Parts: sequence; C-alpha cells; structure tokens
Amino acid sequence: MESIHEKEQEQGREAEIGQQPTTIRRKLGLIVNPIAGMGGSVGLKGTDGIDTLRKAIQLGATPTAPRRAVEALRELSPLRDSIELVTYPHDMGEEECKECGFNPVVIGYVERGKTSAADTKRAAEEMLLREVDLLLFTGGDGTARNIHEAVGQRLPVIGVPAGVKIHSSVFAINPRTAGQLAIAYLRGEVRLREAEVMDVDEEAFRQDRVSARLHGYLKIPYDAQLVQSVKVGSALDEDESMQAIAWEIVESMRDECLYIIGPGTTAKAVMKALHLEYTLLGVDVVQKKRLIVKDANEARLLELIEDGEAKIIVSVIGGQGYVFGRGNQQISSRVIRKVGKDNIVIVATESKMAALKGMPLLVDTGDREVDEMLKGYCRVVTGYRRSAVYRIA
Repeated sequence: MESIHEKEQEQGREAEIGQQPTTIRRKLGLIVNPIAGMGGSVGLKGTDGIDTLRKAIQLGATPTAPRRAVEALRELSPLRDSIELVTYPHDMGEEECKECGFNPVVIGYVERGKTSAADTKRAAEEMLLREVDLLLFTGGDGTARNIHEAVGQRLPVIGVPAGVKIHSSVFAINPRTAGQLAIAYLRGEVRLREAEVMDVDEEAFRQDRVSARLHGYLKIPYDAQLVQSVKVGSALDEDESMQAIAWEIVESMRDECLYIIGPGTTAKAVMKALHLEYTLLGVDVVQKKRLIVKDANEARLLELIEDGEAKIIVSVIGGQGYVFGRGNQQISSRVIRKVGKDNIVIVATESKMAALKGMPLLVDTGDREVDEMLKGYCRVVTGYRRSAVYRIA
C-alpha cells in the first residue's frame, strides 16, 4: 500500500514537471421528500400519514418540495462539472437534478407517486454507503427525523426547508441559502456543528396543541447568516405584553376592513381581546370585530380578499425571526401579493424581538418576487402605543 509520504513525493514530482495533482471530486447526495409541505396552504398543518395526504390532495394541494429543491440546486450550478451528484429516482431527486442540468448518479428504487418515510431512510442509508461528502435533503421536521434515524451524525447534512412545521435547526434559511451553504462546505469554507432535530405530534398540532420534543442532533455545515435557529415558544410571563399589543390592534380596527389573523399566541391575543373563538395554530378571519371564518385555508382567503380592503396580522416566530413561510403557509405569496405590503401588520413582544439579538426578520414565501417585495424596513407593534422598526432580510 502506498504511504502518505510516497503520495506527497509523487505529487511533488508532478509539480516539478508542470503537471497538476489529480483533483478529488466531491460527492453531494440529494433526497427530496416530494410530499413535504403539501398540507400547509390547505390548512392541514402537515402531511404525515397517508390519510392526511389524500385529504390534502382532495383540497387542491400541489407539491412544493420539488420546486424548492430545484431552487437550491440552481445555486450549485458553479459546481456542476466538479461534483458528483448522487440521488434517488423520479421526484425524490432525479427529475430535479436533470431540470437543473446535472447528470446525476441515480441509485435505489422507489415507486413513482408512492414515496414514504421508509424510502427516505433507505435513501439516506445508501448515501452513507456511497460515502457522499454532504447530504442535501428537502422536506420538513419529519424528513429531518427520518434522516436522523437512518444515519445519525455519521453524515453531514443540510435541510432545504419545504415542510409546514419547521422547528428544527438543521435547515437553511431558504432554498437558495441551502445551495450556498452546500457550496461553502464542499469548498472547505465552513465547519460542522451539531443542530437539533425537533418534531411535533401532528395530530395534537391540528388540535391546537404544540407537543414538540427533541429527537436528537445532526451535523450540519454552519454559517449563522445562512442557517435558521430552533423555534422558541413565547414565555408564560408575556401575557401582559401580548394583551397590550392586542389592544393596540383592536383600537385601530375599522369595520370596512377584513382582518386575517395568523397563527401563534401573540397574534391570537387579538382574538382573545375580541372574545372570539379562534384556532391557535390556524388562520382566522375577522370583520366588524366578528369571526367570519375560522381556520381558513389559502383558497378561502383568496375568495375573501377578492373585493375590498384586507389586512394581515402576523407574529414573529420566536428564536427564528420568521414572519412568513413557517407554519402560516395558508397566508401564501398569492394572498400576500393581493393584500399588499402596506397592509401587513407584524406583532411581537419586546422580549421576543430582543431575543433575536439583532438578527433581521426573515421571509420564505416560496415566491422570490414576493420575498423581494417584503424586504426592507417594517414597523413591528410591540405594545400599546409602542412599536419599533426592524429590517426584513
């Protein structure tokens, strides 16, 4: 067997005669969970389980994960000729790779249109055997959990966010930054660190109960500007601050305007102040201080805002800073575009904003034009007659 010293001598001889040492091609694995996130826009808060998936399709849900995988892969185009891309068949990665001009190595077998958690686990295990340098996966918390169960910390990964509930910190801020982070890691520009894999009980989630727990850790390439933080809930002692925010909103309400109230305890404090029934983790609609629709999906929201003025009241996700794109996909890019940037009211307690430690607010609507429209400085209501200006990045 050739020793390391002998290899170094050989490389030196190559350099002396003007030859370049052979460059080792890096291997990038790709796994796409094609059904991830389908329940979001139709208000199902996830797609775990075959019955939920069927219901999502019946309600008109369409796949979003493949499109987001493509968005990440396009960022990798500078490395198209210098990496070996390993993936699974059909819409678990093969089709997305080819759409972006890659010629991937396709491994394994999966039945088109019938993918499952077992397929994700098997794909991750095969990526490990193939000794990929980094695994890029597209999905949500459930997909991250499947990856963790399959390979643990034996394989570096980065998640392309495509799910409804994304509490874990193994995901990039958006698909584009996932691609950028993959490039940085494959070029040796960033190091690995452990990141939490969190998941919630979807059935409890649909009943407005958040039952999230830590399932373990995955190793991810880390850049604070490209990776999202783990989700943090509101503190129990913030009730008075949320009540103050609620009264500021209620006093400004006008009868002719429709109010779309997003998920979360801060936004739902408005519903409490109005003494209205509400869904903690859904989207409710109010007009003339009366409940018009409870737990509305994207299609219903688009119907309601067709004529007349509307405003969106949305809270900031603690620890992450997201305003749109995490847990409130019913308020889709189409809804946001129709309502308009000037009619979006962001609410958050001062302590929640302070916990971001100067990090900007984030949006990930899945529509690049809408994300760009939302960028810039915005007003955040932080109390009664109190507000602050923050930047959306």
